[in-house]
Amino acid sequence: MKELFDKLSYQCSQKVTSMYSTSFSLAVKMLSPKIQKDIYAIYGFVRFADEIVDTFHDFDKEILLDEFENDLDKAIERRISLNPILNSFQEVVHKNNIEKALIDHFMKSMRADLYKSEYQSIEEYEDYIYGSADVVGLMCLKVFVQGDQKKYDELKGPAMKLGSAFQKVNFLRDIKDDTEDLHRSYFPHIQGGVIDSAAKEQIIDEINKDFQEAYEGILQLPIEAKFGVYTAFIYYRKLLRKLTETKASEINEKRIRISNPMKMFLLTKSFVNYKLNLL
Repeated sequence: MKELFDKLSYQCSQKVTSMYSTSFSLAVKMLSPKIQKDIYAIYGFVRFADEIVDTFHDFDKEILLDEFENDLDKAIERRISLNPILNSFQEVVHKNNIEKALIDHFMKSMRADLYKSEYQSIEEYEDYIYGSADVVGLMCLKVFVQGDQKKYDELKGPAMKLGSAFQKVNFLRDIKDDTEDLHRSYFPHIQGGVIDSAAKEQIIDEINKDFQEAYEGILQLPIEAKFGVYTAFIYYRKLLRKLTETKASEINEKRIRISNPMKMFLLTKSFVNYKLNLL
């Protein structure tokens, strides 16, 4: 029966999330159970597309991405896919009225990773971030508001800012890997993927402004979503602080991480702040 296949599909998306991102998986567990599986489905879709362009170096990535996008379109049109990740995602798309334009923008940014190695203008950089991160925040927001279009319209701006902040923190953390392994440089603030102190300060200031605007939106989220999103916010803000305290030369040389014990401490701190209404 299809109900069993749909259940399996969501379980596959959940497994993808737990295997690829312990921090995001932890944040999703802090969401209300009734919306968790939809967020797992969105993450599974996003992660598979990202894996194609980032890690499958021994294969023709363009062909794989073409096939993935073709299967995605068929899944949405037919409301079923034999790819469990796409099957769970298409159900979330229809259930939450996620606009196809958001998905198309995401795939556009993923495709850019196949051929674009540098972003030399702010316009190109912002367009990439919109497609790779902001629209993902909007997809999740669709789930969070559960059909409340008025609330969605009110929180679109902060949701995009949060997506931008998360993505920029990832870019800053991953400068070494992006430059050496993927031959990409996302920040137009730097040349050749090598960051100096001035550029680092400029980028961090930009991210802090994104976080400030995003925080105002987190406070207005439905109760089913607020704690989970706040948990992710606290984790990324801590990672940004660690990057702030790290010399630019070190960021060029290694990937900055948050230890698992620190992640658990941040979770506990988030829970206390949430319960005491200290957000």
